[in-house]
Amino acid sequence: MRSIPFRTPSPLPGFTLSLAITLSFLSVIVLLPLSALLGRGVMIGPADLWSMINTKRVWSALTLSFRAALIASLFNLVFGLALAWVLVRYRFWGRRLIDAAVDLPFALPTAVAGIALTSLYAPTGVFGAVAGRLGIRIAYTEVGIWIALVFVGLPFVVRSVQPMIEEIDREWEEASATLGASRAYTLRRVVLPVLMPALLTGFSLAMARSVGEYGSVIFIAGNLPNRTEIAPLLIVIRLEEFNYDAATAIGIAMLIIAFAILLSLNALQVWNRRRIGNG
Repeated sequence: MRSIPFRTPSPLPGFTLSLAITLSFLSVIVLLPLSALLGRGVMIGPADLWSMINTKRVWSALTLSFRAALIASLFNLVFGLALAWVLVRYRFWGRRLIDAAVDLPFALPTAVAGIALTSLYAPTGVFGAVAGRLGIRIAYTEVGIWIALVFVGLPFVVRSVQPMIEEIDREWEEASATLGASRAYTLRRVVLPVLMPALLTGFSLAMARSVGEYGSVIFIAGNLPNRTEIAPLLIVIRLEEFNYDAATAIGIAMLIIAFAILLSLNALQVWNRRRIGNG
């Protein structure tokens, strides 16, 4: 009679070695830079940090960055789900080309993307000229920032949701239709609960990327203080002025706000998993 091993064999090294390697890389890549930023903030002091953050220009830049990231991520959440669904469920000419084009923002340098978007949506561009005839200005406004953030964030939603759509058994939808459920009811009660964890993950990734996006935004934003100036650009401006304390203050403010948003999204994911499990 063969004995059953106490531990399941694993291709990875032992637990202690694996944990040590993981924590080492995590510390070097993530924790140490964040600790250095927070440590410099402690050296500056809370009062001075707040005085450098509590200005109209900084609050305007922070509000614009997070507001534009939220709007673009919500758009990507809806459009990315629709695009992923079409790519998985339908077969048509050019599908593989569209599927490959989804990953283009991953490979394209952000500065190149910014120049391309500006050339299209500027008042003299193809789309910008058409919009101008309708009295709409896209480039050098917040609308242009939204477009740039949609461009860079869309792949995160599509690639997060696509594998989950492939896993959905069509028999579930057919059974729902057989029982008399409408398409809207089937989407709301059968499909979306399964896709919700992937949707929240894609939204979180798109939001995180959009908040810190710099290269593709500065070309199309116009960078007007208190109007179209994003927080990452303001940090760069403070660094060019050798005002490292002010740059640190803005960076800490972005870090706190982003951490609070991601923590809320993670809590929402945990609640959703528990709700599905209890259901």
